[in-house]
Amino acid sequence: MLTRTRSLVARPTRALTRSAGRTTNALRGCSACWRVSGYSTTPGSTAACHNQSHIPSINGAHSAPFPRRTHTCGTLSLEDVDRKVVLQGWLVPKGKVSKKLSFFGIRDSYGTTQLVADSRMCGPDILAAMREVPEESVVLVEGTVRPRPESQRRDVPAGHVEVAVSAFRLLNPADRNMPFMPFDIQNLANEDLRLRYRYLDLRRAELTNNLKKRSDVAFLVRSTLHEQGFTEVETPMLLNSTPEGAREYLVPTRVKQATSDGDAQPLFYALSQSPQQPKQLLVTSGAVDRYFQLARCFRDEDGRKDRQPEFTQVDLEMAWVSWGEHGETGRTEGQSHDHWRIGGHEVRDIVETIIRRVWKEVEGVDLEERFRVMTYNEAMARYGSDKPDLRFALEIQDVTSQLPQQVRSALEAKDEIIEVIVVSSRPAHASFVASASEIDCDRALERIQVAKGASADWLNKSQIVQSVLASAHPAVDATDLTAALGLTEGGTVWLSRRPRRPEGGWTALGRLRLALSEAAQRKGDLALSDEPKFLWVTEFPLFTRADEDKEFLAHGRWSSSHHPFTAPMFEDIEKMYSGQIEEVRGQHYDLVLNGVEIGGGSVRVHDAAMQEYIFANILQLDEKEKSSFNHLLHALRCGAPPHGGFAFGFDRLMAILCKTASIRDVIAFPKTAAGTDLLFKSPSPSTSEVLAQYALKPL
Repeated sequence: MLTRTRSLVARPTRALTRSAGRTTNALRGCSACWRVSGYSTTPGSTAACHNQSHIPSINGAHSAPFPRRTHTCGTLSLEDVDRKVVLQGWLVPKGKVSKKLSFFGIRDSYGTTQLVADSRMCGPDILAAMREVPEESVVLVEGTVRPRPESQRRDVPAGHVEVAVSAFRLLNPADRNMPFMPFDIQNLANEDLRLRYRYLDLRRAELTNNLKKRSDVAFLVRSTLHEQGFTEVETPMLLNSTPEGAREYLVPTRVKQATSDGDAQPLFYALSQSPQQPKQLLVTSGAVDRYFQLARCFRDEDGRKDRQPEFTQVDLEMAWVSWGEHGETGRTEGQSHDHWRIGGHEVRDIVETIIRRVWKEVEGVDLEERFRVMTYNEAMARYGSDKPDLRFALEIQDVTSQLPQQVRSALEAKDEIIEVIVVSSRPAHASFVASASEIDCDRALERIQVAKGASADWLNKSQIVQSVLASAHPAVDATDLTAALGLTEGGTVWLSRRPRRPEGGWTALGRLRLALSEAAQRKGDLALSDEPKFLWVTEFPLFTRADEDKEFLAHGRWSSSHHPFTAPMFEDIEKMYSGQIEEVRGQHYDLVLNGVEIGGGSVRVHDAAMQEYIFANILQLDEKEKSSFNHLLHALRCGAPPHGGFAFGFDRLMAILCKTASIRDVIAFPKTAAGTDLLFKSPSPSTSEVLAQYALKPL
């Protein structure tokens, strides 16, 4: 007797197929066809079928009802042995064992389950049909769970069991000429091809797992902030263009403004480069004491491998943020001796709480109770970077005080220093010796090879030292300096001359330090630890002329190192009003992990008069530029609480957690480094007719 697995009674003289909910007499007298179509037979009732039309077509999709899946492909375990299951997923051929036996895999986003297709159990036609299915086709399989042999079990989802196939249905065949096979990681297609067919590339387990982890971390962040009393608020993406620092994307509208000569002038939105002004206005309003959102941001930046034109940041803003400790009031244990000398303790507490929870639950790592703090000046002096990687030593040394008097005096007159990086015969430098002899250095640097025993005169060879003194001078005895630098047994030294007050994010020696590390890693001489080394960098210069990314707006004027709403340290307010602009430090804090900035924030200016002074007297904004901030200035005059905030670069944070070098690997549909989308073919030109609606004309 024949029986359907879905409680419908079948007749022995004909098989049943369903089309749009109807039962028809499509197949007759063939039990194998019943099983292929999703029905089963009782033992001993099989019949041979030689009608090839009864085997499922591999040319078209199944567009009719089919059984629901009972399990995903990653959830079956030994507890499910002997259970009848229905699985749906992508068929992965594994191997043909014999004429009567083949192994397959069925894969979905949860994992892969091994299938055993044995013609003695499922019939020869099902086995033949499965062997003919193109790779990456979508199928439905019914069968019985059974344990895999002990030697074949794997500690992966569904790795201890397999499913003996009893029925099979092709839901949608894949093209036999696929651009690439996403599961073939040994022959991975180039990135441009994978971005063009991103929907195929996302089938790779690596990318699938990255997206799941991203979702898990976003949930953790949201949960933590809700527990800390934060309110999630969505802010506008379509705003007005403002001179905040980054280049914006403009969005044309069909709204037009008449000009004095009667012509229609097109009007534009600017896509939000960050929710900076909306979130400040939220906490200024008093409606929201603690705000957050996972915000979409847009910046029209030049192509870089670690940047995307649209990105996500975890955005925070808090009212009642301090401007530093006032006596002992409100001081918590450990804050008085960790070099955090600015305001924003409340923001710091929240950020560290989030990071500790993420690393605990995602990485299984217990982080220190307090993250290390370093000032910008110290980071630049010791590591030559405002985001130093602390996993390897090789520190920069200021040798100005150890130089002869005449050299020191000449440097002091120009407010300059000479600093060095040394690779010596010390055991701590062993990883860098081979790279030191091969690496090319910046033209601003000078490389000198110090021979063993040549401890006194090597500094006389330095063009940098010679350039400090305008006239002839006695020979320099470098014996003491050689001993201090550990060069008695010889080694390599790089010298750099720079202004005493650092600028920007790198010094020449800082770039060299990073290049030496990368070269040593390529050679296999240096292996950096995976241990997370979190670091706060604080007390940045409030204003700069060394940021090339902001020069398109600054045009030689001062620009804000962070953004124009960052407050000065209260110790430097008088310097700001007296014109000592380069000496003013800001209440700006960056969080760095292993040489990567993962977020930053600041205490904001809540004094309207101070904010207006910064706009007019330091940044020298013209009236039109200032007018774009009139609403913020008025809000500050209406009783704004002291406030501050922070933003994580969520994509970069996820790249670190997923242990990938590219943020494109943690974004579902990323752009290329040049900002183009190969899948959706954007950006793209428009027609003259469409442009005319916006009062625009092609060039």
